[in-house]
Amino acid sequence: MPCLVSPYEMRAAEAKMKKTVTLPVGLPKCPTGIQGLDQITLGGLPRGRPTLVCGGAGCGKTLLGMEFLVRGATEFGEPGVCLSFEETAEELASNVASLGFDLPDLIKRKKLVIDHVYLDRTLMEETGEYDLEALFVRLGHAVDSIGAKRVLLDSVEALFAGLDNESVLRSELRRLFRWLKDRNLTAVVTGERGQSTLSKHGLEEYISDCVILLDHQVTETVLTRRLRVVKYRGSTHGMNEYPFLIEHDGISVLPVTSMYLNHVACNERVSTGIPALDTMFGGKGYFRGSSILISGTAGTGKTSLTAHFVDAACARGEKCVFFSFEESADQMVRNMRSIGIDLARWVDKGLLYFHAVRPTTFGLEMHLVKIHKVIDQVKPSIVVVDPVTGLLHAGTESETRSILLRLVDYLKDKQITALITTLTGGAIAQEQTEIDISSLVDAWLLLRDIESGGERNRGLYILKARGVAHSNQIREFVLTDHGVELREVYLGEAGMLTGSARVNQEAKDASAAILARQEIERNQLLLERKRVVLNAQIAGLQLNLETDEQDAQQRIAQEKLKIAKWEQDRGEMAKSRFADHDPSPRISGGAARGGRK
Repeated sequence: MPCLVSPYEMRAAEAKMKKTVTLPVGLPKCPTGIQGLDQITLGGLPRGRPTLVCGGAGCGKTLLGMEFLVRGATEFGEPGVCLSFEETAEELASNVASLGFDLPDLIKRKKLVIDHVYLDRTLMEETGEYDLEALFVRLGHAVDSIGAKRVLLDSVEALFAGLDNESVLRSELRRLFRWLKDRNLTAVVTGERGQSTLSKHGLEEYISDCVILLDHQVTETVLTRRLRVVKYRGSTHGMNEYPFLIEHDGISVLPVTSMYLNHVACNERVSTGIPALDTMFGGKGYFRGSSILISGTAGTGKTSLTAHFVDAACARGEKCVFFSFEESADQMVRNMRSIGIDLARWVDKGLLYFHAVRPTTFGLEMHLVKIHKVIDQVKPSIVVVDPVTGLLHAGTESETRSILLRLVDYLKDKQITALITTLTGGAIAQEQTEIDISSLVDAWLLLRDIESGGERNRGLYILKARGVAHSNQIREFVLTDHGVELREVYLGEAGMLTGSARVNQEAKDASAAILARQEIERNQLLLERKRVVLNAQIAGLQLNLETDEQDAQQRIAQEKLKIAKWEQDRGEMAKSRFADHDPSPRISGGAARGGRK
């Protein structure tokens, strides 16, 4: 039966469910508002407790803390205080303005307080007991002035820069964290990463209730930012490393690990855009929400097939996103015009969105994050990735396969129909892909080169289609000025013929068929003539038979009259001799007696 709800309604229902879901009674959590982080932490940071955000220089610690404050003030009605020991309020406002955050406006509306505490290590000298009481008074005043619920301390190393006594440092850190807990403040404390520890002093991670580690890794000249929740007291959380982006609208973290196979299976079918190919799929096309792989060597027409699918989807009013790793949007539009497909009209109508980027621009995780962000923004029902083998330039084969597994799971969860192309090398078997993702997809179309008679032609067949009764035929794949055409291949004594060889053989077959029809007509005419002659002979014989029959009947009648006449004459003769009383001859008595002598 067909789907009862559209993909858009399904996504809206999921969003509503996420808003209304109630967690089991346990540790209260404070949502960060940072995309993806709340999913990883299963609701946010521990409310009323400190969280340590540590990492190297440039990994985004301060930006994460500032977004935590801004989202709290703008989305959750929780004012915040930033106590900065390194940057002034003006510098912070300037730095986060690129993320779309207007700190001066929040300060003006008493949603945010930024207090810069200047600490110079050269002006500090450790004498007597170290005491943070003055800091507590200053921070408490800022919190009370706006009724703050959230606090950012940036950074803890600057605060304790002049303190070398480890026991005193541990004691004051405990006092600081206890003060925050007693005031029921949800705090983010940033810290630098140590040589062999998560923090510079190696103490903060032990007394923090939650520890988030940020880092940035460079693999083959490609940088990827990653986030990992190292520790979370009183709550389960995502254990893996998750890539994250810092973009114009803030930080977005991608929960990339799939745990369950609970995707909705839709029975609705969508056209491939090519009627003959629809027929090969049982006359209805692909399943909506399924993933389709198109593989083949260079120049076999993989992108052309995807263009047909996109064109048909846009004609139905559906939104499509085309992720291209080899061609620009303008180049795609121009090339598809050569086969009679005008994609520009759909771009102008806002139904088709191109995202074209070189594979080496980002790491694999960043590519996946980018894809997620684009899909979340556009909300398409059709997605094309062309080709996924380009991602091999950004990572290893196993890493690329892992990324594609996550992508396929994400698209299935969104009920988005995905068309994925992969380039097959000449040294690789036709029914094999470089990334080995054939088991992840629901349908697999294989395009191949057919070389014969000094020509290179294209062939297409369906290698697999889960849940669909499909054709097992190989069809010739022809690119024309009015689109893709699928033609029957010629199968004969010489094998499978395509291209000119097929045309020549079809012409020979047509000529032979004409001669055969002519021979049949000649034989039919000759047979008809024989039938006419034979019918005439039969008519003559029939006439002779009727004449002889009349003569025979006359002779029979004459003979019957003769017999009747003879019997009549004999009767009359017998009467004259009294033969009617005893027609048998009489014997005299004397003769009888004479017999006794």
